[in-house]
Amino acid sequence: MTDASSKPSPVRLRGRSFLALVLSPEMPFGPWLDQLDDLARRSTGFFLTRPIVLDVSGLPLTREDLADLVEELATRNVRIMGVEGAKPSLLGPGMPPEMRGGRPAGDIEVPDAPAAPMAAAAPRPAPAVEVVHAEHHTQGSMPSLLIEDPVRSGQSIMFPEGDVTVLGSVASGAEIIAGGSIHVYGALRGRVMAGSAGNPSARIFCRKLEAELIAIDGLYKTADDMDPHWRGQAVQVWLEGDVIRTAPLN
Repeated sequence: MTDASSKPSPVRLRGRSFLALVLSPEMPFGPWLDQLDDLARRSTGFFLTRPIVLDVSGLPLTREDLADLVEELATRNVRIMGVEGAKPSLLGPGMPPEMRGGRPAGDIEVPDAPAAPMAAAAPRPAPAVEVVHAEHHTQGSMPSLLIEDPVRSGQSIMFPEGDVTVLGSVASGAEIIAGGSIHVYGALRGRVMAGSAGNPSARIFCRKLEAELIAIDGLYKTADDMDPHWRGQAVQVWLEGDVIRTAPLN
């Protein structure tokens, strides 16, 4: 007889959603890569450890063009997890896989660069970035981002270097991703992800919890998963092991 306990466990298949950044290159690639370098200089670590999808929809690419672009991005520590909008003939062994069916989450916004001296020509803007009114502070070794305006629906703010503080509200459809903690002095109606760079000690604080999604260090709860008792309350949220805890904000 075969011991049932010795049988291998069945393979478990589970669906899971991940947040990825989408880069939409423009041809010719040289000037676009220069803009990307400028964005990286303005926000150190912006692409670090982030899953990136390359959207090449509508571009007249050859397979060599795409391979060269992926290689150029790799030298900048931009690792491509998949390619969207490419013809099947452009992909194959050694290339990132095809991606499809992604749900848009709005443009990513990064803090503005410090004011530069007057020059003969203005610097080119970074691609697909709308700069919000924010102040970048450094306190000890942990930088922080202060946002004085409300975060509007469709906006997405990423600050992997540290904490994010919003003096206003975060609208439904808006998104904030921080490497540290997130503080919202108004109503939190959108999506917030704290500790995104692998910081399980990060917390979420808000004056009025009406969030669509909250997450810390990759663990998340959607609005349907949250205890209705905390809706509309001033709360703090933290991670205890693999469990998201909530408590009143005194």
